[in-house]
Amino acid sequence: IPCLTDGGDDGGDGDEKIMVFESGAILNYLQSAADEGRGPKGDAKRAAVASWVAWANASLDPICFLETPEGKVYDTGLRNPNRRIDTLNTLLSQSPHLVQGKFSLADVAVASYLLYVIQFFPDVELYQRWPHVVRYMRECAGREGYGQAFGGRVQGFCLERLDKMMESGNGG
Repeated sequence: IPCLTDGGDDGGDGDEKIMVFESGAILNYLQSAADEGRGPKGDAKRAAVASWVAWANASLDPICFLETPEGKVYDTGLRNPNRRIDTLNTLLSQSPHLVQGKFSLADVAVASYLLYVIQFFPDVELYQRWPHVVRYMRECAGREGYGQAFGGRVQGFCLERLDKMMESGNGG
């Protein structure tokens, strides 16, 4: 279970240690912290980020990971056409990122699921059907923060796999 702890380490100024678990809750917590002075504010952005985080957890997860009744992942739904991913591809053809054209926690939520797919199912081909999604995945995986979070080996694997996908999709 993903978990984040924050605060409570400065020796008694009243700050409580905060523990947040589950990826959606962690991303919402980080967005709230950013809105309190470390990032751009705005109800529209906050609502958009929250919507994308919810979409990633409720809609994208079951597309990306097909499960048995016992909850074991056996394949990805990205091997087949999907209207929701078609819509995502169209949106990403118009903007490099999901919220206001800038990288945000919405991108962390959505790209994480997509990038896990190519790690668990490295034979999946996405570029022919969704080239803008693949470009987006490549951009997100290439970020310094992705390498810091997942390590250079995972980052290198994802970048290499996406580059090969893009080359083969372009006739290379």
